[in-house]
Amino acid sequence: MADRRSRSVSSRKQPQQARSTELVAAILDAAIQVLAKEGAQRFTTARVAERAGVSVGSLYQYFPNKAAILFRLQSDEWRRTSDMLRGILADGARPPPARLRALVHAFVRSECEEAAIRTALDDAAPLYRDAPEAQEARAAGKGIVAAFMREALPRAPDATRVLASELITTTLSEVGKRFSETPRSEAEIARHADGLADMLCAYLGALARRRKHS
Repeated sequence: MADRRSRSVSSRKQPQQARSTELVAAILDAAIQVLAKEGAQRFTTARVAERAGVSVGSLYQYFPNKAAILFRLQSDEWRRTSDMLRGILADGARPPPARLRALVHAFVRSECEEAAIRTALDDAAPLYRDAPEAQEARAAGKGIVAAFMREALPRAPDATRVLASELITTTLSEVGKRFSETPRSEAEIARHADGLADMLCAYLGALARRRKHS
């Protein structure tokens, strides 16, 4: 029997008119509210439709199941993260360490601002994490970081750049997740981001010097 998690989680259709776009926006807004209040375990299409003030049938015109709604919320978050990565890491006007520091600050802040919904989406991840669309979304983010590493470490072997990418992104993700589990003040966010940026920039600098002197 095929694993249900590998099936497509794409929306049933895309809205073409303003009214349809508004309906989808209302459904997604309601989904965020239900997810934040009820959690992934109690998240249902019926609850989302009720909160949005639409019929379940209207909801199903655009989302065939709750996994499709949750994946849409997650893919929107991934897209925002990819846009943030691209906007910061591809800024050739600044040296790589400055870009990495700016990314750390932006990432830690976004993790704190979206902690509640992110935690709920993490709980719902088994519903869509193996779907083709999810794999494509994750690959896009990795591509942005890989391009940055090629610029930051032009003389390093591919294996070194791949390892650096994995270590930096994993550290950002895990530390940001743990840090944002507790409400934080602006000062705490700034201090934590500074410390994390110091560590990651030192690592990147060490790799760059190692290649120059090897």
